[in-house]
Amino acid sequence: MECGLRRSPGTRTTDDIRVNFEESAVAARAVWKGQIRLSLVSIPVEIYSATKSGASVSFRQIHRESGKRIHYDKVVEGIGPIDKDEIVKGYEIGEGEYVLLTDEEIDDVKLETKKTLELVQFVETTSIPPLYFDKPYYVVPQDDLAEDAFRVVRDALRKAHKTGLGQLTMRGKEYLVALRPCGRGLLMETLRYEDEVRQTDAIFDDISEEESGDELLEVAEALIEKKTAPFDASAFKNHYVAALKELIAKKRKSGGKAKVTIDEDEDHRPKTSGDNVVDLMSTLKKSLEKDGGGKAKSGAKSSSKSSSSKGGTRKTSGSKQKKSA
Repeated sequence: MECGLRRSPGTRTTDDIRVNFEESAVAARAVWKGQIRLSLVSIPVEIYSATKSGASVSFRQIHRESGKRIHYDKVVEGIGPIDKDEIVKGYEIGEGEYVLLTDEEIDDVKLETKKTLELVQFVETTSIPPLYFDKPYYVVPQDDLAEDAFRVVRDALRKAHKTGLGQLTMRGKEYLVALRPCGRGLLMETLRYEDEVRQTDAIFDDISEEESGDELLEVAEALIEKKTAPFDASAFKNHYVAALKELIAKKRKSGGKAKVTIDEDEDHRPKTSGDNVVDLMSTLKKSLEKDGGGKAKSGAKSSSKSSSSKGGTRKTSGSKQKKSA
């Protein structure tokens, strides 16, 4: 696994993406400039955001009567509106009591990570739990002189199937980051710190530890197998954004009211059971049969026989004997 860029029919290759990025890098602005340090080797690099917000629809707040945009003033209670240069940052230490800091004082805080990303540890890429990943960035060498060392680090990480860990400071915050190969460049992903991740104990405690029945599990596995395919991000579209854009276009054209709804495939709508008991096995088998169960369907039948041969009993994690579903 590299950076999630996969070639699919009709899509761009990693090299195409890299070329397009290089062409747009002139217009794009680096969010961080500094150096990657590996032991005694320092490599000047630039970091660019790997994501964009252009696909989303954003709104401004508008005064209904005048049609003018609403602006917000900085207001102090008992004083009124104030100018931007009158504002300093305050850390609250008690009710209504603050330690005041200027931007200059904050900028003067000395951190090695402000200009240097030191790779202090290497881990297996798949060993980092997904919930720790936050935001991706592209990393490129600053110039031709830095490129040789940059490529050595990139290729060494790729060959070892490893991800480098380190810390750097961006926009007034120090981040834990993971660095791994991505096409001809590197992908840096900011990671959440341990105290930013909520533990599962309080969330999952009410879920029973009882294991699923063999027959139900076999049918569910067959359904998953039937729907398994390589990941292709282009296959998924943001229907909500498309509907909003359609609504905006219609209102702009008509100058009046317009309404757009998103049609849902009836087969994909969540079914409400009310007071009825849902036949899970029947529902799973119907899902398999919908597009032709084939091999998966016969696997479910053989599972049923093997389950019955066991006498229909199984041991749960609580060491109690329970009938299979």
